Amino acid sequence: MHRFCVLSGLLAIHSVIACSPAFAQDFPHKPITLVVPFTAAGGTDLTARLFARALERQSGQPVTVLNKPGAGGEIGMSYVARSEPDGYTLGIINTPNVLTIPIERHAQFDLTSFALIANLVDDPATFSVHADWPIRSISDLVEAAKRNPEGLTYGTAGIGSAGHIAMLMLEQAAGIKLRHVPFKGTADVRTALLSKHIDIAAANLSEALAFSQGSPWRTLGVMKATRSTTAPDLPTLAEAGYALQAGSLRGIGAPAAITAQRQQQVAALITKAANDPLFIEDARKAEQDIRVIPGDEYHKALQQQQTQFQALWKTSPWNR
Repeated sequence: MHRFCVLSGLLAIHSVIACSPAFAQDFPHKPITLVVPFTAAGGTDLTARLFARALERQSGQPVTVLNKPGAGGEIGMSYVARSEPDGYTLGIINTPNVLTIPIERHAQFDLTSFALIANLVDDPATFSVHADWPIRSISDLVEAAKRNPEGLTYGTAGIGSAGHIAMLMLEQAAGIKLRHVPFKGTADVRTALLSKHIDIAAANLSEALAFSQGSPWRTLGVMKATRSTTAPDLPTLAEAGYALQAGSLRGIGAPAAITAQRQQQVAALITKAANDPLFIEDARKAEQDIRVIPGDEYHKALQQQQTQFQALWKTSPWNR
Protein backbone atom coordinates (compact mmCIF):
# COMPACT_ATOMS: atom_id res chain seq x y z
CA MET A 1 0.00 0.00 0.00
CA HIS A 2 2.78 2.40 0.94
CA ARG A 3 4.66 1.67 -2.32
CA PHE A 4 1.46 2.25 -4.35
CA CYS A 5 0.86 5.57 -2.63
CA VAL A 6 4.42 6.70 -3.39
CA LEU A 7 4.09 5.73 -7.05
CA SER A 8 0.70 7.42 -7.25
CA GLY A 9 2.22 10.54 -5.76
CA LEU A 10 5.09 10.51 -8.25
CA LEU A 11 2.65 10.06 -11.12
CA ALA A 12 0.57 12.94 -9.84
CA ILE A 13 3.65 15.17 -9.56
CA HIS A 14 4.71 14.18 -13.09
CA SER A 15 1.21 15.00 -14.34
CA VAL A 16 1.32 18.42 -12.71
CA ILE A 17 4.74 19.16 -14.22
CA ALA A 18 3.65 18.03 -17.68
CA CYS A 19 0.60 20.24 -17.55
CA SER A 20 2.31 23.22 -15.96
CA PRO A 21 2.44 26.43 -18.01
CA ALA A 22 6.25 26.38 -18.30
CA PHE A 23 6.23 22.85 -19.74
CA ALA A 24 3.21 23.33 -22.01
CA GLN A 25 4.49 26.61 -23.40
CA ASP A 26 7.97 25.38 -24.30
CA PHE A 27 8.63 26.64 -27.84
CA PRO A 28 9.50 25.33 -30.31
CA HIS A 29 9.29 21.60 -29.69
CA LYS A 30 8.27 20.47 -33.19
CA PRO A 31 8.84 21.43 -36.87
CA ILE A 32 7.87 24.87 -38.17
CA THR A 33 6.24 25.63 -41.52
CA LEU A 34 7.05 28.88 -43.32
CA VAL A 35 4.47 29.67 -46.00
CA VAL A 36 5.44 31.59 -49.15
CA PRO A 37 2.42 33.01 -51.04
CA PHE A 38 4.26 32.91 -54.37
CA THR A 39 5.99 30.37 -56.60
CA ALA A 40 9.49 29.07 -55.99
CA ALA A 41 12.56 30.87 -57.37
CA GLY A 42 11.26 34.44 -56.95
CA GLY A 43 12.62 37.11 -54.64
CA THR A 44 10.15 36.34 -51.84
CA ASP A 45 10.85 32.63 -52.06
CA LEU A 46 14.59 33.31 -51.84
CA THR A 47 14.07 35.42 -48.71
CA ALA A 48 12.06 32.60 -47.14
CA ARG A 49 14.60 29.89 -47.93
CA LEU A 50 17.53 31.90 -46.62
CA PHE A 51 15.61 32.71 -43.45
CA ALA A 52 14.41 29.12 -43.00
CA ARG A 53 18.03 28.01 -42.64
CA ALA A 54 18.55 30.57 -39.90
CA LEU A 55 15.33 29.49 -38.17
CA GLU A 56 16.53 25.90 -38.18
CA ARG A 57 19.89 26.88 -36.69
CA GLN A 58 18.31 29.01 -33.96
CA SER A 59 15.35 26.77 -33.11
CA GLY A 60 16.93 23.34 -33.42
CA GLN A 61 13.81 22.24 -35.32
CA PRO A 62 13.22 21.46 -39.00
CA VAL A 63 11.67 24.32 -40.98
CA THR A 64 9.68 23.53 -44.12
CA VAL A 65 9.16 26.20 -46.78
CA LEU A 66 5.68 25.71 -48.25
CA ASN A 67 4.86 27.52 -51.50
CA LYS A 68 1.15 28.27 -51.88
CA PRO A 69 0.93 30.62 -54.89
CA GLY A 70 -2.13 32.05 -56.59
CA ALA A 71 -4.41 35.09 -56.77
CA GLY A 72 -1.53 37.52 -56.33
CA GLY A 73 -0.59 36.04 -52.96
CA GLU A 74 -4.12 35.78 -51.57
CA ILE A 75 -4.16 31.98 -51.42
CA GLY A 76 -0.97 31.71 -49.39
CA MET A 77 -1.65 34.62 -47.05
CA SER A 78 -5.21 33.50 -46.35
CA TYR A 79 -3.84 30.01 -45.60
CA VAL A 80 -1.63 31.53 -42.91
CA ALA A 81 -4.50 33.60 -41.51
CA ARG A 82 -6.66 30.44 -41.13
CA SER A 83 -3.90 28.25 -39.67
CA GLU A 84 -3.71 27.00 -36.10
CA PRO A 85 -2.45 29.99 -34.07
CA ASP A 86 0.21 28.00 -32.23
CA GLY A 87 3.29 29.63 -33.78
CA TYR A 88 4.21 26.60 -35.86
CA THR A 89 2.71 27.96 -39.09
CA LEU A 90 4.19 31.30 -40.07
CA GLY A 91 4.05 33.17 -43.35
CA ILE A 92 6.01 35.64 -45.41
CA ILE A 93 3.90 38.81 -45.42
CA ASN A 94 4.66 40.66 -48.62
CA THR A 95 3.91 44.24 -49.62
CA PRO A 96 2.20 45.61 -51.53
CA ASN A 97 0.01 42.50 -51.91
CA VAL A 98 -1.04 42.16 -48.28
CA LEU A 99 -2.35 45.74 -48.50
CA THR A 100 -3.52 46.13 -52.08
CA ILE A 101 -5.52 42.90 -52.44
CA PRO A 102 -8.08 43.86 -49.73
CA ILE A 103 -8.34 47.34 -51.28
CA GLU A 104 -9.11 46.14 -54.79
CA ARG A 105 -11.50 43.28 -53.95
CA HIS A 106 -13.32 41.38 -51.23
CA ALA A 107 -10.41 39.28 -50.01
CA GLN A 108 -10.10 36.35 -47.62
CA PHE A 109 -7.85 38.41 -45.34
CA ASP A 110 -6.84 41.93 -44.46
CA LEU A 111 -4.10 43.40 -42.29
CA THR A 112 -6.01 42.56 -39.11
CA SER A 113 -5.86 38.85 -40.00
CA PHE A 114 -2.21 38.69 -38.92
CA ALA A 115 -0.04 39.13 -35.88
CA LEU A 116 2.89 40.96 -37.45
CA ILE A 117 6.08 39.59 -35.90
CA ALA A 118 8.87 41.48 -37.68
CA ASN A 119 9.99 42.68 -41.07
CA LEU A 120 13.13 41.08 -42.49
CA VAL A 121 13.93 42.48 -45.94
CA ASP A 122 13.33 45.72 -47.82
CA ASP A 123 13.53 45.09 -51.57
CA PRO A 124 12.72 48.48 -53.14
CA ALA A 125 11.25 49.00 -56.59
CA THR A 126 13.47 50.09 -59.48
CA PHE A 127 13.00 51.24 -63.06
CA SER A 128 15.37 50.02 -65.75
CA VAL A 129 15.87 50.42 -69.49
CA HIS A 130 17.90 48.72 -72.20
CA ALA A 131 21.45 50.04 -72.14
CA ASP A 132 21.21 50.96 -75.84
CA TRP A 133 18.54 53.54 -75.04
CA PRO A 134 19.78 57.13 -74.45
CA ILE A 135 17.72 57.39 -71.23
CA ARG A 136 20.20 57.50 -68.34
CA SER A 137 18.22 58.85 -65.38
CA ILE A 138 14.76 59.13 -63.90
CA SER A 139 14.67 62.75 -65.05
CA ASP A 140 15.40 61.61 -68.62
CA LEU A 141 12.60 59.04 -68.34
CA VAL A 142 10.08 61.61 -67.13
CA GLU A 143 11.02 64.04 -69.92
CA ALA A 144 10.67 61.27 -72.54
CA ALA A 145 7.26 60.31 -71.17
CA LYS A 146 6.08 63.91 -71.28
CA ARG A 147 7.17 64.23 -74.90
CA ASN A 148 5.28 61.07 -75.82
CA PRO A 149 2.18 60.67 -73.61
CA GLU A 150 1.13 57.00 -73.31
CA GLY A 151 3.72 56.15 -75.93
CA LEU A 152 6.21 54.42 -73.66
CA THR A 153 5.57 50.90 -72.39
CA TYR A 154 6.60 49.37 -69.08
CA GLY A 155 6.55 45.76 -67.99
CA THR A 156 5.74 44.40 -64.55
CA ALA A 157 5.15 41.06 -62.85
CA GLY A 158 1.40 41.63 -63.13
CA ILE A 159 -1.55 43.86 -62.31
CA GLY A 160 -1.26 45.13 -58.75
CA SER A 161 2.33 43.92 -58.42
CA ALA A 162 4.99 45.95 -56.64
CA GLY A 163 6.31 47.24 -59.97
CA HIS A 164 2.84 48.23 -61.17
CA ILE A 165 2.07 50.14 -57.98
CA ALA A 166 5.49 51.80 -58.11
CA MET A 167 4.97 53.10 -61.64
CA LEU A 168 1.48 54.38 -60.82
CA MET A 169 3.05 56.35 -57.98
CA LEU A 170 5.66 57.86 -60.30
CA GLU A 171 3.03 58.66 -62.95
CA GLN A 172 0.98 60.50 -60.36
CA ALA A 173 3.92 62.38 -58.88
CA ALA A 174 5.47 63.36 -62.24
CA GLY A 175 2.27 63.98 -64.18
CA ILE A 176 3.07 61.40 -66.86
CA LYS A 177 1.25 58.45 -68.41
CA LEU A 178 2.73 55.22 -69.76
CA ARG A 179 1.25 51.97 -71.08
CA HIS A 180 1.31 48.98 -68.77
CA VAL A 181 2.30 45.55 -70.09
CA PRO A 182 1.72 42.92 -67.37
CA PHE A 183 3.63 39.62 -67.41
CA LYS A 184 3.44 36.46 -65.28
CA GLY A 185 6.71 37.25 -63.54
CA THR A 186 9.80 39.42 -63.62
CA ALA A 187 11.77 36.81 -65.59
CA ASP A 188 9.40 37.52 -68.49
CA VAL A 189 9.87 41.25 -67.94
CA ARG A 190 13.64 40.79 -68.25
CA THR A 191 13.27 38.92 -71.52
CA ALA A 192 10.92 41.55 -72.93
CA LEU A 193 13.23 44.45 -72.02
CA LEU A 194 16.41 42.84 -73.36
CA SER A 195 14.63 41.95 -76.60
CA LYS A 196 13.36 45.56 -76.76
CA HIS A 197 9.68 44.61 -76.76
CA ILE A 198 9.06 47.05 -73.89
CA ASP A 199 10.73 50.35 -73.04
CA ILE A 200 10.97 50.12 -69.24
CA ALA A 201 11.14 47.32 -66.70
CA ALA A 202 9.77 47.69 -63.19
CA ALA A 203 11.38 45.17 -60.84
CA ASN A 204 12.60 44.95 -57.28
CA LEU A 205 16.23 45.86 -56.67
CA SER A 206 17.46 42.31 -56.03
CA GLU A 207 15.92 41.22 -59.34
CA ALA A 208 17.30 44.20 -61.27
CA LEU A 209 20.80 43.57 -59.95
CA ALA A 210 20.60 39.91 -60.95
CA PHE A 211 19.22 40.76 -64.40
CA SER A 212 21.96 43.29 -65.05
CA GLN A 213 24.75 40.73 -64.70
CA GLY A 214 26.31 40.40 -68.15
CA SER A 215 23.31 42.07 -69.81
CA PRO A 216 22.67 45.44 -71.49
CA TRP A 217 20.44 46.42 -68.58
CA ARG A 218 20.55 49.92 -67.08
CA THR A 219 18.83 50.65 -63.76
CA LEU A 220 17.82 54.31 -63.47
CA GLY A 221 16.71 54.69 -59.88
CA VAL A 222 15.64 53.06 -56.63
CA MET A 223 12.42 53.87 -54.74
CA LYS A 224 13.94 54.09 -51.28
CA ALA A 225 14.46 56.94 -48.82
CA THR A 226 18.24 56.54 -48.90
CA ARG A 227 20.62 54.76 -51.24
CA SER A 228 20.72 51.01 -50.85
CA THR A 229 23.72 49.51 -49.08
CA THR A 230 23.49 46.72 -51.64
CA ALA A 231 23.78 49.11 -54.60
CA PRO A 232 25.13 52.44 -53.29
CA ASP A 233 25.94 53.69 -56.80
CA LEU A 234 22.28 53.72 -57.82
CA PRO A 235 20.45 57.02 -57.12
CA THR A 236 17.11 57.22 -55.39
CA LEU A 237 14.05 58.73 -57.03
CA ALA A 238 14.18 61.41 -54.35
CA GLU A 239 17.42 62.63 -55.91
CA ALA A 240 15.44 63.29 -59.09
CA GLY A 241 12.80 65.21 -57.12
CA TYR A 242 10.32 62.40 -56.44
CA ALA A 243 10.39 61.42 -52.76
CA LEU A 244 8.68 58.07 -53.33
CA GLN A 245 9.17 54.76 -51.57
CA ALA A 246 7.79 51.49 -52.90
CA GLY A 247 8.72 47.87 -53.41
CA SER A 248 8.47 44.80 -51.22
CA LEU A 249 8.75 44.72 -47.48
CA ARG A 250 9.03 41.03 -46.58
CA GLY A 251 8.28 40.09 -43.02
CA ILE A 252 6.94 37.31 -40.84
CA GLY A 253 3.31 37.02 -39.79
CA ALA A 254 1.28 34.59 -37.72
CA PRO A 255 -2.49 34.09 -37.42
CA ALA A 256 -4.05 36.98 -35.52
CA ALA A 257 -5.52 34.63 -32.88
CA ILE A 258 -2.09 33.67 -31.53
CA THR A 259 -1.78 34.26 -27.78
CA ALA A 260 0.31 37.15 -26.53
CA GLN A 261 2.74 34.80 -24.78
CA ARG A 262 3.25 32.60 -27.83
CA GLN A 263 3.67 35.69 -30.01
CA GLN A 264 6.45 36.87 -27.70
CA GLN A 265 8.14 33.48 -27.99
CA VAL A 266 7.89 33.53 -31.78
CA ALA A 267 9.17 37.10 -31.88
CA ALA A 268 12.19 36.18 -29.75
CA LEU A 269 13.01 33.32 -32.13
CA ILE A 270 12.52 35.48 -35.24
CA THR A 271 14.80 38.16 -33.77
CA LYS A 272 17.53 35.62 -33.08
CA ALA A 273 17.26 34.21 -36.60
CA ALA A 274 17.24 37.69 -38.19
CA ASN A 275 20.52 38.43 -36.40
CA ASP A 276 22.06 35.12 -37.42
CA PRO A 277 25.43 36.04 -39.02
CA LEU A 278 25.04 33.42 -41.76
CA PHE A 279 21.59 34.75 -42.68
CA ILE A 280 22.96 38.28 -42.91
CA GLU A 281 25.83 37.08 -45.09
CA ASP A 282 23.54 34.95 -47.29
CA ALA A 283 21.17 37.90 -47.77
CA ARG A 284 24.09 40.15 -48.71
CA LYS A 285 25.28 37.65 -51.32
CA ALA A 286 21.73 37.43 -52.67
CA GLU A 287 21.64 41.27 -52.86
CA GLN A 288 18.71 41.54 -50.48
CA ASP A 289 18.75 44.47 -48.06
CA ILE A 290 18.13 43.36 -44.48
CA ARG A 291 15.80 45.74 -42.68
CA VAL A 292 14.57 44.30 -39.41
CA ILE A 293 11.54 46.17 -38.07
CA PRO A 294 10.05 44.84 -34.79
CA GLY A 295 6.35 44.07 -34.46
CA ASP A 296 4.76 47.38 -33.37
CA GLU A 297 6.90 49.46 -35.73
CA TYR A 298 6.32 46.97 -38.52
CA HIS A 299 2.56 47.24 -38.02
CA LYS A 300 2.77 51.03 -38.07
CA ALA A 301 4.83 50.99 -41.29
CA LEU A 302 2.25 48.80 -43.02
CA GLN A 303 -0.62 50.97 -41.80
CA GLN A 304 1.10 54.02 -43.30
CA GLN A 305 1.51 52.23 -46.63
CA GLN A 306 -2.11 51.10 -46.47
CA THR A 307 -3.26 54.72 -46.21
CA GLN A 308 -1.00 55.62 -49.14
CA PHE A 309 -2.39 52.81 -51.32
CA GLN A 310 -6.00 53.65 -50.44
CA ALA A 311 -5.38 57.20 -51.66
CA LEU A 312 -3.69 55.89 -54.81
CA TRP A 313 -6.64 53.58 -55.51
CA LYS A 314 -9.05 56.53 -55.56
CA THR A 315 -7.15 58.25 -58.37
CA SER A 316 -5.39 55.35 -60.12
CA PRO A 317 -7.18 52.03 -59.52
CA TRP A 318 -4.67 49.41 -60.62
CA ASN A 319 -7.01 46.63 -61.70
CA ARG A 320 -9.04 48.72 -64.16
